[in-house]
Amino acid sequence: MKTLQEKKGFICDMDGVIYHGNKLLDGVKEFVDWLTVNEKRYLFLTNSSERSPRELSQKLERLGLSVSEEHFYTSAMATAAFLQSQKPNGSAFVIGEAGLINAVYGAGFSMNDVDPDYVVVGETSSYSYNKIEKAVRLVLKGAKLIGTNPDLTGPTEKGIAPATKALISPIELATGKQAYFVGKPNPLMMRHGIKHLGV
Repeated sequence: MKTLQEKKGFICDMDGVIYHGNKLLDGVKEFVDWLTVNEKRYLFLTNSSERSPRELSQKLERLGLSVSEEHFYTSAMATAAFLQSQKPNGSAFVIGEAGLINAVYGAGFSMNDVDPDYVVVGETSSYSYNKIEKAVRLVLKGAKLIGTNPDLTGPTEKGIAPATKALISPIELATGKQAYFVGKPNPLMMRHGIKHLGV
């Protein structure tokens, strides 16, 4: 326990660790209070790409936990940073929610559904055959296929739901191309997280 208390920074998973669906798990509030009182640096790291740090902060606020935006790092942010490092000011066709689209925009990328440098896939509830078909055509024309994370499923209040790996699989199968996944367990996301944490 003493070794744990001496640590300067903490990186915590979110889904199933901090909350499950819309339920804050036991002991989380006490843990965050301890981090704050002891002036520890901490970061909530999530493979989910749907929500922005602001939205995650607001979600925790609704669950009774006050955590500011700078304490969150998502696979959308890691993916955007990766894309920026590979091709600054590039373009992408994105299948995902606002958290991913905004992160990619924020990294200086433009949206392009004609001849993008990348096809980027994250969790989304607006998945459609038309988007799959377009992604397949773009990858076959040379766009690199990127997934925000390799999770097959993710937890919801109703049980499990298909996650990025499940959504990107039809594109991989139809094109014969394997996606590159940025999120955990890729060490790249952990390195980005540690850098973001500043320890």
